[in-house]
Amino acid sequence: VQAQGGAKNYIAVMPDADMTASVANIMGSAFGCAGQRCLAGSVVVAVGDAYEPLKAELLKRAAGLRVGYGLEETTQMGTVISDAAKQRIEGMISAGENEGAQVVLDGRGSTIEGFEAGSFVGPTILDGVTSDMSVARDEIFGPVLSIMHAEDFDSAVDMINQSRYGNAASLFTSNGKHAREFKYRIRAGNIGINVGVAAATASFPFGGQKESFFGDLHGQGPDSIEFFTDKKILIERWL
Repeated sequence: VQAQGGAKNYIAVMPDADMTASVANIMGSAFGCAGQRCLAGSVVVAVGDAYEPLKAELLKRAAGLRVGYGLEETTQMGTVISDAAKQRIEGMISAGENEGAQVVLDGRGSTIEGFEAGSFVGPTILDGVTSDMSVARDEIFGPVLSIMHAEDFDSAVDMINQSRYGNAASLFTSNGKHAREFKYRIRAGNIGINVGVAAATASFPFGGQKESFFGDLHGQGPDSIEFFTDKKILIERWL
């Protein structure tokens, strides 16, 4: 068996991180492709004093994203795949709100002039998210970013590892010690350090851990060749 599962990709941001670069990468990760990709970062864990400046800059940048028809040059984010997906995404935003999250940027009910039938969901940011909320546990697959707060690095690692998924996780920091600990302690198949989308080239095996992957050998790279290879052993003796 070789099957990719779901994902809930976390991004941790330390106080020593380059905030400008971090925000730019997070924006691309969360809202690129309208959040409809398996490696999209959907939860940001702001560590310590990074919380307030990170939240403020993410709100500013996300509110300024130009949503529209995907083939127009000025568009920065297009539609989600279908009306059913739009309804599901908006339903999950509402569920998070009902569970206590604060919708600080609301993309529900978005319409674009001239494309009223389009399945548009605007950039959405939820604050005050905790690990027990559905928006922190379940894959949304849309332009929705949840913000959590951790007191320190160890708490951030614990928050990330609580997820039943383990497709990808990233850390933004200028501290080599934290980077090294992160890559060894996080239970995910794709780890990024100062990278918003932890996607390797096709020459490397791709796949997550925990409920993000089912099987022994991952896709892409040598694992995919191994998976489709039938082996045989030849034993010969010449007299």
